[in-house]
Parts: sequence; C-alpha cells; structure tokens
Amino acid sequence: MALNLTDLQALERDWVMPTYARQPVEFVRGEGCRLWDAEGNEYLDFLAGISVAQIGHCHPALVEAIREQAGRLMHVSNLYYTEPAMRLAQRLAESSLGGKVFFSNSGAEANECAIKLARRHRRGGEIVVLTDGFHGRTYGALSATPQETKQAPFAPLVPGFKVVQRDDAAGLAGAVNERTAAVMIEPVQGESGIHPISDEVLEAAREACDQHGALLIFDEVQCGMGRTGTLWAYEQTGATPDVMTLAKGLGGGLPIGACIASPDYADTLQPGDHGSTFAGGPVPCAAAHAVLDVVHDDAFLDDVRAKGELLLAGLERLPVTNARGRGLMTAFDTPGAPELAGRLLAEQRLVVNATGPATIRMEPPLTVSREEIEEALGRIGAAIA
Repeated sequence: MALNLTDLQALERDWVMPTYARQPVEFVRGEGCRLWDAEGNEYLDFLAGISVAQIGHCHPALVEAIREQAGRLMHVSNLYYTEPAMRLAQRLAESSLGGKVFFSNSGAEANECAIKLARRHRRGGEIVVLTDGFHGRTYGALSATPQETKQAPFAPLVPGFKVVQRDDAAGLAGAVNERTAAVMIEPVQGESGIHPISDEVLEAAREACDQHGALLIFDEVQCGMGRTGTLWAYEQTGATPDVMTLAKGLGGGLPIGACIASPDYADTLQPGDHGSTFAGGPVPCAAAHAVLDVVHDDAFLDDVRAKGELLLAGLERLPVTNARGRGLMTAFDTPGAPELAGRLLAEQRLVVNATGPATIRMEPPLTVSREEIEEALGRIGAAIA
C-alpha cells in the first residue's frame, strides 16, 4: 500500500533529523520542466532541484546513460581505473582551466578540496572570502561562508578566513598579502539570492592574487555547467581562476562534484592528501557525460542567454523589485517571499524558492521553453495580484 503525504510527514517526524523545512508536497514523477505530485497535479519547475536538473527531469539521453552504466558497473572505488571518470576529467579540464581534476560527491566537498589545495600551496595562509558568500556546510566550507546564522551554532570554526564586502574591490585588494593562500569567490552568488559579482571585484581579486602569489578560487557549484549562458560563469568576466569547483548541474540529478586546478597547481595535492570513497563513480560520471553532451554547445548556450533575457524582461513588467541574474540564474525581491513561494506552489503549481524574507530565486532547467517562461511569469503575476 502506497504511503500518503500524512504518512510521510509522520515518518519524517519520528525518524528523520529535522534539518529541512519541507514544503507539503510529494513529487513522484518528472519530465522536462514539469513535475507531478502523488495526487496527479502537474507543476512547472523553476527551481530544478536548486540548479541540479540542468537538462530537465528524466532527459532521455541522461536516463539511458545511467541505465546502461548501472547495468555494467556501479562501483569499484578509486583504487582502480574506470573509463567514465578518466574521460570526464579530461573533458572538464580541457573545457576550462586545463590542469587536473579531483572528483567529489557534492559542492561542499569540492570546496573542501579547494581549501586544502590552497593551504597546501601556502601552508597556514589565510583565505579571503566575500560577504553573503555560500560555499557549503562541512566545516571548511562553512568557515568560508560568512553568514552568522549558519556559523554561530557550530563555533569554533576552522581559523584563517578573512571577510571582505562583496562590492569592495579596493578592500579586497587590500586584504590580500604575502600571507594569503587564496581568494575564494562565487562569480554569481547563489544561496544569498543571485548576486553577480562585478567584474571590477573579480579583476581586483585576480590582480591581487597574481601580485602576492595567492590562488584565485571560483566556486561555480551553482553558476557553472551552462547556468549563466556560458559553460562556465567566469567566461563572462574579466578574470580566470586558478581553481574552480563544480557540482549541482554537473550530474543532472546524480551526486557528483569536481575541483579543477590549472596546470600550475594541478599536482599540489599528493597521494594521501585527499580522497573520497564514492567520488567519481562510474554511474554519476556517465550522467555527467550525458549532461555535457547537451550543454556544451554554443547554440544551446546562446539560447540559454536569450531565454534568461526573456525571463528578466518579463519579471521587470511585474510589481516586483530588483529583478536580476545572469542567464537562467535569476531572482527578484518582494515582501513576504516565503509566503509567496508557498502560494505559488499550492495555488499556481509553480516551483520556486525563497532565499530570505524578501527574495525569490528562479533556476529552471536550461531546456525550458519560451512558452514555459511566459507561463511561469503569468503564474507569478496571478499570485502577486
């Protein structure tokens, strides 16, 4: 007998640690930009599992790649070679910084690798981060996330992180010195509500790192894999990092992350310095290949940028403020954002999320159609009216 939502909520109450504030819906099926709940209601998904379902739900090529690999080999550990991982490392490096790749299971783990790489590069060195940044919830990544509500309950944290205002290029330049191991930045901040970092700040970070021999780390966990309309967000800026981290959309729904180091730093970490039992497994790597096959295409990425402009223009016609974003990584401000997100889900069957009391985040699959964008805008307008 299938369990209903009330049954699931009871199981959660009795057996699941209360770390999530879940919406009262059980999704059972997905296709493209659509989701269906257990009662058969259809939803338009403009969150994509938080920038994860990059090519939509159950894309046929992705499903087939997972099915084929799962039927052949699922896991042997990183003590042995598997072709999907070795080929994926090559594809990721050649399409970005060159150098070499470490695979992880999540964005936080990819950032842990980047932090360790920076400290290996300059032992005991400080890491400069920006206000409102988010790099994960494991201890190193959390220490790089200067948000009091997230950090305070778990102090003391990993020492050696210096915080600079995200729009202060001069302040950032002044914070970097011969003791700095790295500057760590999201080119487009995601969890704080979609805030593109200015080219001036990114270029100041690049110049300061070059001057003092520090690493420039870009966290593209949320903004990478075509989300902004180029394969990597840094390609639209005036700065190229030394190290880049990925996850979320990389596996299209399966857990995989990566830390890519440019050639100068590709061999900084040595055997025994870092590792992960499940990372780079054949199945998630096969999934990542399928996602790259779709996303790494100039015409596809041009279309992402055009659809992002369409979405932003539509938001600017609505009674909201500060519509912003890059590509299909979009947000707007409105009073009572959590309540609006709840109404959109329950009444308009539109999936978005509130990143704070006044901000709605929208990250649809990159395969979203123009008609679906107009449909979403209509549902937002109806909910606000």
